[in-house]
Amino acid sequence: QVQLVESGGGLVQAGDSLRLSCAASRRPDTSYFTGWWRRAPGKEREFIAAIRNIDDMQRYADSVKGRFTISRDNVKNIVYLQMNSLKPDDTAVYYCALTYSNLPASAEHTPYWGPGTQVTVSS
Repeated sequence: QVQLVESGGGLVQAGDSLRLSCAASRRPDTSYFTGWWRRAPGKEREFIAAIRNIDDMQRYADSVKGRFTISRDNVKNIVYLQMNSLKPDDTAVYYCALTYSNLPASAEHTPYWGPGTQVTVSS
């Protein structure tokens, strides 16, 4: 079992930057992806980005490529999501997630989720 807790959300203006953090209760002894998802009001949950622990391989959704960057602090066991050039369409609850599968963009294969942190981008 892995508990995940997000932090860093808030209210910002369009064009601003924000960094989200995801702290995990433990570090699994096998390969896994830690990822970020979001759910905007009235929309389906959307995969944003993921990073693998063994080699820092990253995956991004096309909607955030070039604006968002995922990274890891292996010492602190924290995964970050740096979000730049934020737009009102980025307004959502952002979730951290962890999966042992090689399908980090599949919610069906992602068993561990944090409670989420709200990001609101005003125009």
